[in-house]
Parts: sequence; structure tokens; C-alpha cells
Amino acid sequence: MSTSPRQDNTFGTANPHALATILEASETRSIIAATDIFDISGIKLWSSKQPVSAALQRKLIDRQLRQPLESCLIAEDGVNTLTLVEAIDRLVQGDTALTPLLAPHAARLVKEAAQLPLNPVAQLLLSASQTARPQRFEHAMAGMALAGALMAGNGGDTPEIRLAMLCGLLHDLGEMYIDPRHGEAEADRELDFLSYQQLVVHPHVGHLLIAQLTNYPSVVSRAIAEHHERLDGSGYPHALPAERISPLGRLLAVTEATLTALRGEGRQLLHASVALRTVPGEYDLSWVGRVSQAACAQPPSPAVMEHEDIQARLAALGEVLASAETNVARLKAEASVPALQDALALADFLLQRLRTGWNESGMWNPGAMAGADAAEVEALEDEIYFRLRGVQRATLMRAGKLEPTEAEQLNTLCDSLAMG
Repeated sequence: MSTSPRQDNTFGTANPHALATILEASETRSIIAATDIFDISGIKLWSSKQPVSAALQRKLIDRQLRQPLESCLIAEDGVNTLTLVEAIDRLVQGDTALTPLLAPHAARLVKEAAQLPLNPVAQLLLSASQTARPQRFEHAMAGMALAGALMAGNGGDTPEIRLAMLCGLLHDLGEMYIDPRHGEAEADRELDFLSYQQLVVHPHVGHLLIAQLTNYPSVVSRAIAEHHERLDGSGYPHALPAERISPLGRLLAVTEATLTALRGEGRQLLHASVALRTVPGEYDLSWVGRVSQAACAQPPSPAVMEHEDIQARLAALGEVLASAETNVARLKAEASVPALQDALALADFLLQRLRTGWNESGMWNPGAMAGADAAEVEALEDEIYFRLRGVQRATLMRAGKLEPTEAEQLNTLCDSLAMG
């Protein structure tokens, strides 16, 4: 059962980051109060039908509200189902990495996008995002299309496809409630620790937003909460094991990981396929298989490395991974503070998962590689360095605040991981 807004006070005051985005969008869009806005004492702060402006921001400072602000505003000329249909058309018609996954289901995706219910709160936030945070909006459109295409390719019926598309569309709305400097869609794959600290809360915020302020089915808010969880328990924000992750959550995790892997110039589906397979057991294989099949159907990229270069880069990867394992083992043997021991245990677990993937890839044997495998080597190289930075961030998060001596030890280890 969802918690009501009065029981959980997450939306009892206006979030400054979400409000700033809405105000920026209001400069070029018609965003008005759908109802009178009162503080918790009954003082009227804003009148119904009055356009949103910076004056509203001043009135909302430190005010507890009778109703969540998001429930009191509406974007009159905002996102609608035609917007969603046009976004899918652009993705399908464009020459993007997603096209091979989307094109076979284009007609079905357009048909279902035209029927998606846009709750006023979701419509408001999507409209503000489209105007003020266009990269985030395009990420939402891609998430909607990809989740729908994966479900359609798996034989899903109309309700299943619509639910998948809703999940993809709404999955990152929680990012609007954190400082935009730390948002995932605007960042590259090298998020620093401060950004990571901010970012890890967004699935939980998104879950609360959909559960408390909309009438969407509970399976949607649950999947949003789970879209960064991993079946092996290595995800966030709650490190859920496989049995506690819902079917839609599993789909959304693969959707998000695929889109993340495709960020960057010239990325192809091969990058996503490698990212999803780097550590066995993280993702539901039924969804991973669909991405990998589409990647295999694409023409191979021409080799960009000589055989000797491939050997050298793979050898360097193996050395970086081995060095990280050695450093963690050494610190574990020396650590006596429980918080540091716990953080190092997490680092060890994540590195061992990465080692398992490295061993199963067969790429530890560079003599077996040929020049034609250059693209996959580059994708694996990028993913392993990305994962090492992820180990660094997760370890620092688990450790929390340490005494200076232990903090210095852990920082030395984490600096070495980040340099990978």
C-alpha cells in the first residue's frame, strides 16, 4: 500500500531543484496553478489559474504546504501523447544505436504511445524537463521506446507493453529532485563520488513520487525504485537480491544499463551488449539476450587496432584488475575498524564479481584475440574501467565517515581504482 503524502513528508515542502526546473520551463511554457496553493496553516500563497513565476519561489521558501506543489500545478501546453508518438518516430527513423531494437516494433510502439495515460503530475514534470533539461527528456523518450520494444519482442500483450513504456518514460523523474550538476543524463560515465552520493537517492525519490502523487499502478512505482538494482545484490539504493526484484524492475534495469552504455560518441549496441555481460548474474538474461541478438545482427566495425595493440591493452587490463585485488586484500588484512572492514568486504565482493566476468570472457588470453575483435576489446576496456570507478564510489559510500588514518588508507585504495 502506498504511503500518503501526509504520512511521509517528502513532498510537504517544494523541492528547490524541481521548482527551479519548473520555473525555468515556465519562462516559455504556460504553467499555471490548477488550484489555490495554501501553506499548512491555511494561508493562501498562490491563486488558482495564476501563472507560475519567480514570485512563487519566494513565497514557498521554508513553507510547509497543505498539498504537494506538484499536485497544484499544470502545464497547459505541455507534453501530450502526440509528443510521445513523435519522439518514437524520431528514434525509429533516425540512425541511432537503438534503431535495430526499435524498428521491428515501430508500429506497435507508436500505437501504444498514443494510448499512454499521462497523469497531471507526470505530465508537469515531463514538460518541465523537455524545456529546461532536454537531455533528461530525450533519455525518458528513449527509455519509453526501448522498454516497450523489449517487451514487444518478448511477446508481451498490450497491457504489458504499455506498463513497460510507462516505466521507461517515468523511471528517472526522481533525478529532477537532485542538484542537476549530479544528474545521470547530463553526466558522462565518470561520475565522481559527490555526484554518486546525490544520484543514488533518485530511484527512491522517483518511487515516492509515482506512488504518492499519481494513480499509476504500484508495479510502476516499484519498478522505478528497482531500476538500478542488480540480481546479484550489487545494485542501489537497497542492494536487493534477485528474488526481491520485480519482473518490470528487471526489464527496467536492462533498459537503463543499455542507455547508459550507449552514452558517448559513436557508441553501438556492441557496447551495451558487452556492458550487460561483463559481470555474469547482474541482469535478467531474457532481456540481455534481446540486446545481444540485435548487436550481433549489426555489421562488425572495422578493426582499429593491430593485434599487438590488442594484446598490450588486454594485458594492461589484467594488470589493473590484479593490482586492485592485491590492494584490497592487503588493506583487509590490516583493517581493524568495523566500518573500514565492511567497506573493504564490499570492494572485495565487487572485484571478485568483475574477476569472474573477466575470466569467463576469455580475453585474459590475449593470444587468442584477432584484429577483428578490436571493437569488443575497446568496449570491454571501457566497461572494466567504468566498473572500477563504480567499486570506488560504492566503497566510499559504504565506509561513511572514518577516522583520519583509516580514511587515508581507503582514499589511497580508491584513488588507485579511479585511475584505472
